[in-house]
Amino acid sequence: MYSYEDRIRAVQLYIKLDKRIRATIRQLGYPTKNALKSWHREYERRSALPEGYAGRPPKYSQDQKQAAIAHYLAHDRCIAATMRALGYPGRGTLTAWIRDALPESRRVAVGTAGRRRYSETLKQAGVMELCTRQEGAQAVAEKLGVCRPTLYNWKNQLLGREAPASMKRQNHPTPSPERAELEQQLESLQRDIRQLQLERDLLKKANELLKKGLGVDLHLLTNREKTLLVDALKVLYALPELLAQLDLARSSYFYHRARAQVADKYLDARRAIADIFETNHCCYGYRRLHASLNRQHVTISEKVVQRLMKQESLIVPKPRKRRYVSYLGEISPAPENIINRDFQAAAPNEKWLTDITEFQIPAGKVYLSPMIDCFDGMVVSWTIGTSPDAELVNTMLDAAIETVVGTTDRPVVHSDRGGHYRWSGWLARMSDANLTRSMSRKACSPDNAACEGFFGRLKTELFYPRDWRGTTVEKFIEVIDSYIRWYNEKRIKISLGSLSPIEYRESLELTA
Repeated sequence: MYSYEDRIRAVQLYIKLDKRIRATIRQLGYPTKNALKSWHREYERRSALPEGYAGRPPKYSQDQKQAAIAHYLAHDRCIAATMRALGYPGRGTLTAWIRDALPESRRVAVGTAGRRRYSETLKQAGVMELCTRQEGAQAVAEKLGVCRPTLYNWKNQLLGREAPASMKRQNHPTPSPERAELEQQLESLQRDIRQLQLERDLLKKANELLKKGLGVDLHLLTNREKTLLVDALKVLYALPELLAQLDLARSSYFYHRARAQVADKYLDARRAIADIFETNHCCYGYRRLHASLNRQHVTISEKVVQRLMKQESLIVPKPRKRRYVSYLGEISPAPENIINRDFQAAAPNEKWLTDITEFQIPAGKVYLSPMIDCFDGMVVSWTIGTSPDAELVNTMLDAAIETVVGTTDRPVVHSDRGGHYRWSGWLARMSDANLTRSMSRKACSPDNAACEGFFGRLKTELFYPRDWRGTTVEKFIEVIDSYIRWYNEKRIKISLGSLSPIEYRESLELTA
């Protein structure tokens, strides 16, 4: 609280210094920035400052105070009952009112507990028996009818703290210097062995519980992971020893331990994410998992999905670079590149893309030839075989042409410069169906990027993550065929509004 003179002095100095707040406060040592501004506004509005501050009105009136005290006296002097009945005031306020109105109600009872006095003779006898005892100190204390600390207090009073509590002769021969050095070396080796055992057990538990490699740096683990290791090994090692080895603060350990005991609010979401991930070839990233959860009416953010995937070790395989090359040279004139990297289509059956890709498994080589629709990425037709010959691509083209028979759709068919798309059988089929040819430039795979992207997704999601040893060629062909059907019917695409290609066409009422 500043006086009138202090406030008017600050305002006048503030005006004198051209309204420089910091200079004013630095020179006077008061007030705060906001207080000085408030005083100046008041001075400009009234050309003066009020003599004093207006006091805040009391929260409760005198009638309310008297009513509370009367209720307290009428109801067995119970503060809690008065507060419940009236709804005011707080316990501290009501207590203060009662003490002011009824000073005689404040009584203080003071008393002391008498200490039992023991004779000096009893103390001396007890200390002597303690020092010459043949049994434990607790037995001596019980015999005298006192507690064990009292017995030791008598000893400290009569003999001092430096005197031993037992004067029995102890036969401990003084070790030789060589023996003492060997014992020190033994203790050092035992400590080193225990340290190595602790490190080994921590690495084994990290591999077992956290799925970390045996060469993992324990200091790079998160505090939550360190807490799991401590809980797993605290039956074998002391807690301070484990915390020091892991460089984990004691408070952090108990914090993460308490969090682990709280019920997991994302338990249902974890199960749903794991189920969606497993049933979709373990290839869904967090965006498509988030979209799938929304379709199941499970509402969580994408960041939460990312965190849960990391905690559940749901890892999407990364692509590898490998491709099959079918270029045989310029065996016939190549048509113009009509697509020219424009892979957008306003309707189905406007632009088709095709190519051949190779799969190498221990049982042999398998080749896939699909026809991709640029409208939604749907695989219009496909053939899978063990030879990249004319029959493979011609059969695929015949199946694709059947889908537009009876319609006016005549799509542009784009391919690379492979020899399969220059043979007479392919050219005759394209001419008979009145389809337009388009080819990429020589050795320029981006000109057919949309089809190459389909191959990349297929291999990343299905082929690379699995071990195909023991799989026959026939079984592998069935797996590829099943994947493509799933790709068309169920695999959601974010660009299609989290729908599969067939679901997207059904939503637009484009299916037959």
